[in-house]
Amino acid sequence: MANIKSAKKRILVNKTKADRNKAIKSGVKTAIKKVYAAVEANDKEAAQSALLAATSAIDKATKKGVYHKNTSARKVSRLSVAVNKMA
Repeated sequence: MANIKSAKKRILVNKTKADRNKAIKSGVKTAIKKVYAAVEANDKEAAQSALLAATSAIDKATKKGVYHKNTSARKVSRLSVAVNKMA
């Protein structure tokens, strides 16, 4: 355990930020799962609305620095391809 006051504060701040990032990532994963569930169910309309919500969640996570911009672009691209491949 840290003895110096600033080190103790860094531990607390890092814990807070890690919790925030974990919550944001969890939300993104849930949104992505909803898109794939709609694709599996072959529900085009639900898939498109879920894609819109997932894209928004991913973009917000990127803006907050949780994801690198290339990572978010890859995730959005894969989701878009999955939705566009639906018959």
